Amino acid sequence: MNAEKNLRVCEKGHKYYKSSDCTSCPTCEKENKPESGFLSKLSSPARRALIHEGIDTFQKLSQYTEKEILKLHGIGPSSLPILRKSLEEEGMSFKV
Repeated sequence: MNAEKNLRVCEKGHKYYKSSDCTSCPTCEKENKPESGFLSKLSSPARRALIHEGIDTFQKLSQYTEKEILKLHGIGPSSLPILRKSLEEEGMSFKV
């Protein structure tokens, strides 16, 4: 199935094509990607999901169980090993 891609323009004036209802601009996503920390290692949807929940530090991340994180829209199973390893490197872990 080939969905028709529509030209869109974000509020910053970037032009991009999307076939879904997703409104995130790929150019803005790249500009907003952190250069370091666990958020920099994640895909854009996973990063947005955590930021939307206010989870932007190791301290906040460690207050959640893996199951709770997986329930967030945008977080997939491939994000968990990245998050788990990042926490372990800080001497922390997910809530049990």
